[in-house]
Amino acid sequence: MPQSVLLCGYYGEHNIGDDALLQALLGELPQSLNPVVTAFDQSQVQRLHRVETVQRRDLRAVLARLRSCQALILGGGSLLQDSTSFKSLLYYGALITAARLQGKAVVLWAQGLGPLKRRRSRALVRFLLSLSTAVSWRDPESATLARHLGCDGEDAGDAVWLLPQQQWLGRGGPIVVCWRPTPLLQGSAWTPYLDALDQLAAQADREVLWLPFHREQDRSLLEQFRNEGLIPEALSSRSRQLQAENPKEAMAVFRSSGLVLAMRLHALILGALSGAPVSALSYDPKVKACADQLSCDSLDLSAQPAASDCLQQWSRGLDQPPQSAVIASIRSTLELHRRVLTRALCR
Repeated sequence: MPQSVLLCGYYGEHNIGDDALLQALLGELPQSLNPVVTAFDQSQVQRLHRVETVQRRDLRAVLARLRSCQALILGGGSLLQDSTSFKSLLYYGALITAARLQGKAVVLWAQGLGPLKRRRSRALVRFLLSLSTAVSWRDPESATLARHLGCDGEDAGDAVWLLPQQQWLGRGGPIVVCWRPTPLLQGSAWTPYLDALDQLAAQADREVLWLPFHREQDRSLLEQFRNEGLIPEALSSRSRQLQAENPKEAMAVFRSSGLVLAMRLHALILGALSGAPVSALSYDPKVKACADQLSCDSLDLSAQPAASDCLQQWSRGLDQPPQSAVIASIRSTLELHRRVLTRALCR
């Protein structure tokens, strides 16, 4: 009977980016192991990935399932942080501590680290890092913070880059919008971006497809713009909202697009993996860092660019996919993530 490993992350929360992280991790696990996934929407994760699940929001149930697993893997994303809440940090702390008390391996795999705003958060994470048995980080900033907290480990890029590349089909295709609500843009602050999008779609004569990456957070954005009178009438008539249930469906949309305007990190990565032209709207330094890696354009939302600046940048990127050599270079660093899993789980 195969041994089980517990995969812990923000899975089954209707966020395509986190589901892409799970897909990447499952693809790298040794086939001799049986994955057990913490998930909120357990039926969706079971259907999409054919795996055993446990309710991620029930800590008692997760701890009980951990007892029959050989290892705990915190897979992808930024789980050790307190921007969500200190309670979230305590949740992962309880799992890591329980695993080590039971003599099990704890793998922090392709993790982001931080932000850690509270002194008690930094003290707790310093302790938790000392318990880990294998570590790989997704970005240099996380690796640097970990070293300051006494934990060595290399960064090797975001794990979603491990997913298979697709062939771009989309010259002349629609503009795909993957935007999210953010405190940086309230009410009329969206106007420059919407006006620029309106002008770009009209000049290039393109349909505009709105693709929510987080079902609950993002899908009401287009309706909100319409209700608040923010979206130009011509843009509204060109716009259509889609729904993708998983990364594969999202990439099918991207590979037929003429430009992906990505605010979410994993929309940017999946768009690039689809071979599509991409342009970032950075609400977070991790998005800007990824855009720099890709050598693609990026708008800093905190700088409040004018509509003319947005239009100029997006027009430049339309139908201009990223260079394949750039993506190959990014993907070449990912072997570290594979080695970390092999060393930790195949002893």
